[in-house]
Order: sequence, then C-alpha cells, then structure tokens
Amino acid sequence: MSEALTDLLATTLAPLGFELVDVEMRSGTVRVVIDRTDGADLEAIAEATRAVSALLDTNDPMPGQHYTLEVSSPGIERPLRTAPHFIRAVGETVTVRTTTGSKGERRVTGRVVSADDDGFMLEGDDLPEGGRRFSYAEVERARTVFEWGGKPRPSDGRRHGSAQHRAVRSPLGADREKVTTS
Repeated sequence: MSEALTDLLATTLAPLGFELVDVEMRSGTVRVVIDRTDGADLEAIAEATRAVSALLDTNDPMPGQHYTLEVSSPGIERPLRTAPHFIRAVGETVTVRTTTGSKGERRVTGRVVSADDDGFMLEGDDLPEGGRRFSYAEVERARTVFEWGGKPRPSDGRRHGSAQHRAVRSPLGADREKVTTS
C-alpha cells in the first residue's frame, strides 16, 4: 500500500472524526480499519465507507482489477502495528509474537505499562523478571486480548427459565460493511 494513498485516506477520514487505524490490501480486498473516540457503530462505518469509496473511485488502489472494499472498526481484540496503537493500549493486556531471532520467548502475553516512539514495556508472568522492553522492530504481530469480566457460572447442561430466544450481537465481532467495486 502506498504511503500516499494511506495519507489520502487519513486526510479524507479525519474531518469526519475518524482515525485511520490500518489499511491492508490482499487477494482482491482493500481493508480499511477506522475508529472514533466514542467508537464506530454501523452508521458511522457506512458514512466512512461512502467517503473511502468516493476517494478510491478517483485513486484506484488496484488499477484494472476488481476488488472488495471492507471498512470496519478494529473490534475488541485489535491489532497493534504502530507506536500510536501501543500508546493507546497502555494498561491493556496484549499478546505479542516476536520476529525470528529476537531474544526470549517468541510468543508472550502481558500488560502494556508504557509505550513511546521507539518501543513498549510489557509486564507479565511469561516474561523474565516480570517485564521486558520491546522495540517495534522485534514485533512480528501484536494484538489486544479481550478479558472476560468474571468467572463463568457453573452449568449442569440444562436450560432454565422461559423458552424466549433473543438475537444477541457478539461483543467480540467488529462492526463491518463490505462494498464490491471494480
């Protein structure tokens, strides 16, 4: 993905109150991940999709190819790729996979206790001496980890109560809208 197109997307979305979190182009898909301070619901994502689609109509990211545009919120378990992502994640539990050849364990989980432009500090039981500083160059992949609030209630396998059924949206899913373009 060109830096120029990423900059165009960010400057198109900023006046609408959106932060461009990530852009990914793969297998005929352009995935644009956005967020707002108060979250991005389906209505907000539809608004962002219209703006991004109009931009990509004049700045084709895959000239001569059909592609699917996906605009979504990052969801609860969000990828961390940039310094601002890690800075926003201070206090959260994350899982990190380091690059081959990095010191220590390749996969670790811990709480981000600080982050700056060069790297971040992770504390947790998986880490020697309870904590370790990582440079961003050492990180192959990282994402936040959703932690459930309490212990699940024991179940004897039987359903109790009435036979009412309700549609419930999973809290782990990200709101998403897809648009196919050519």
